Amino acid sequence: MTLVAPKTEVSSKRIDEAPALRTAGRHSRAGLVVRIVVSVVVCLVMIFPFYVLVLTAFTDTTVFSQQLQLIPRALTLVNYTKVLDAWPVLSWFGNSVIITVITTVLTVAFSTLAGYAFAKLKFPGAGVLFLALLATMMIPSQATLVPLFRIVNGMDLVGTFWAVILPGAAGTFGVFLARQFMLAIPTEVIEAAKIDGAGSVSIFLRIVLPLSKPLLAVLTLLSVMGQWNDFLWPLIVLRDPVLFTLPIGLQFLKGQYTTDYGALMAMTLLSVAPLVILFLVFQRYFVQGLATTGIR
Repeated sequence: MTLVAPKTEVSSKRIDEAPALRTAGRHSRAGLVVRIVVSVVVCLVMIFPFYVLVLTAFTDTTVFSQQLQLIPRALTLVNYTKVLDAWPVLSWFGNSVIITVITTVLTVAFSTLAGYAFAKLKFPGAGVLFLALLATMMIPSQATLVPLFRIVNGMDLVGTFWAVILPGAAGTFGVFLARQFMLAIPTEVIEAAKIDGAGSVSIFLRIVLPLSKPLLAVLTLLSVMGQWNDFLWPLIVLRDPVLFTLPIGLQFLKGQYTTDYGALMAMTLLSVAPLVILFLVFQRYFVQGLATTGIR
């Protein structure tokens, strides 16, 4: 009898728990369905404006004066033909590429070097200097336009690409990201390399950088997106229309009384497409970098 009683109690407990398990299973399935529906709705809301942009760029109808057709009757390149014939779009595209590539290379180099110094090198005033650096992030960029212009103008750089590149390469946020990421790199690895006779430069190039691939992806994407879409500062310092970038060129397609939205959307798609492709290629590193940056 003493052996049978526990079995009976266990079986009765399982019977009592069965309805609760079924209820929990129904609730979990219902929650899963709700999450899927919400995710689909959010995705549609986010994708629909981009779909309208692509649709307008490849049709010869004006979506703001006619009823919107979600499925176009025919696709055409007439908007791209108008844009390429009327404006030096390829020149503006090339200018954006040159400025963005050089600025991104300098930003990644400066940010990783400064971040490594703040994270792993011991020098007097490092904490105070880093706090002062962070304080500059609290200043609105519009408040620095006049002082920055005076500096660039004093260096005779106004009207050149360097007037856009050099200020854009000094990214405080990139230094912050690099420091936070490199704090997570084990100090024991660096100390072991020093014991083996490696210098600071060798440690940085052979140990720190290979471990910082997610950080490099994040810095690259953020710098490319910021510089590629920058409008105000290039508009101020680039006086020659031949040197204009794509965001500035988009303003030429907006008329005082009317706007050719087909041509505007075509040029906008040319401006957006490189960023979308770049993000899709480096998406894995970008997400990994955001997940691991700032864990300390």
